[in-house]
Amino acid sequence: MKIKSIDEIQTALQPVADELQIEIVEIEFKQGHSPALTVYIDTENGVDLDTCEKFHRAIDPVLDEIDPTFGQPYTLNVSSPGLDRPLKTERDFAKCMGKKVEVKLFAPMKGKKFFEATLMGFDGNCVELQTGKETIKLEKTKIAKINRAIDFDGLE
Repeated sequence: MKIKSIDEIQTALQPVADELQIEIVEIEFKQGHSPALTVYIDTENGVDLDTCEKFHRAIDPVLDEIDPTFGQPYTLNVSSPGLDRPLKTERDFAKCMGKKVEVKLFAPMKGKKFFEATLMGFDGNCVELQTGKETIKLEKTKIAKINRAIDFDGLE
């Protein structure tokens, strides 16, 4: 199925998101038996079902107008990216600065491919982490996945 670019879809949806004070975290399109366009959103106060429904209703006419699938049927989903979503953007890293993160590496470092640390810095290319008394600087390309560590007892 041919679809419009994610950038084009993002550009069309951004004014609606701005008006509703919603951040579009990511947009993905999955093809297959049941094609689906999923828009992951966030707000200052988090995302609940009402926020997802409100944004879904607001972007539906915009998507009808730009016709991202050139007339082919698809399912529209609006969702929270989840508490444990991977950190991808500079904003993601900024929001987690000083917090515990889980790090999965492509190749072992000191015999480990997975560890928890405190996020201390990010310059776009390198991630600075504190593990105990040790400070580690890693190129982002060496990290398979980095996400906020979830502490269910002390959830903020």
